[in-house]
Amino acid sequence: MEAAPTKTLLGGDELPMIGLGTWDLSGETITSSVRKALDVGYAHIDTAEGYMNEAEIGDVLTEYERDDLFLTSKVLPKNLDYEGVIRACKKSLDRLGTDYLNLYLIHWPNPAISLRETLDAMETLYEEGLIDNVGVSNFSAYQLSCAHHISNVPIAVNQIEFHPLLQRPELIDYCRESDTVIEAAAPLARTEIFDEQDVQDIANERGRSPAQVVLRWAIHRDVVVLPKSSSSNHIEANFDLWDWELTRDELAMLDNLNRDDPVYDHPVRDWTGDVYGISK
Repeated sequence: MEAAPTKTLLGGDELPMIGLGTWDLSGETITSSVRKALDVGYAHIDTAEGYMNEAEIGDVLTEYERDDLFLTSKVLPKNLDYEGVIRACKKSLDRLGTDYLNLYLIHWPNPAISLRETLDAMETLYEEGLIDNVGVSNFSAYQLSCAHHISNVPIAVNQIEFHPLLQRPELIDYCRESDTVIEAAAPLARTEIFDEQDVQDIANERGRSPAQVVLRWAIHRDVVVLPKSSSSNHIEANFDLWDWELTRDELAMLDNLNRDDPVYDHPVRDWTGDVYGISK
């Protein structure tokens, strides 16, 4: 199958336009999914300490050439103090069985911890060669602009919820203006997008799956996609995006589905939960 195209990050590294998302996968499911993806041709795996599957992914990676892969992990908001970031990264590296990450992301902003402190730790990891690129996840344009302003290392990526139901034009515009590559977490709206009649109609007309149609739409919008699947057939089909295109009318149909409707990035947070761990 044809190799995925790439996006050039601010530091010069090439990020494949599709990666395997691994949220909510564990045990034999995650090992078989990662192995299938790498065998199909994926070269980009996205995980996080909060996914609690790094060790299983690391076991699979021993079967492949590490330098051929683009590996991303993320640090939880509760660990965004300086020492916490350093410690979390080293633990992720140990679990993944690798000496470096291609990309390390702040998983969520944490207003109780100084962003400057977090980015200072990211700079240390970068200077020590433990991470090749620094990025953020779930940052607004306001938060991202602050990160750009104070970071001594380029902020290469913002991984956000993005799909036809949630297109976030102002945030997308700022990412493009600042040369921040956009990654789509939950690019299939955690399957909610499949209920849309326009998606079904385009898929039927083109002889493609609804997932392929939605992923191809994001690729047309120059957004890196991170679809998650535990199905071998779906993992393979999701990678088959490169030798066909959607028409202008089909793209417009999908654009018109925008209704600012998130599936996970809601304004209100549970600040006491495991992700944030912010005490009163």
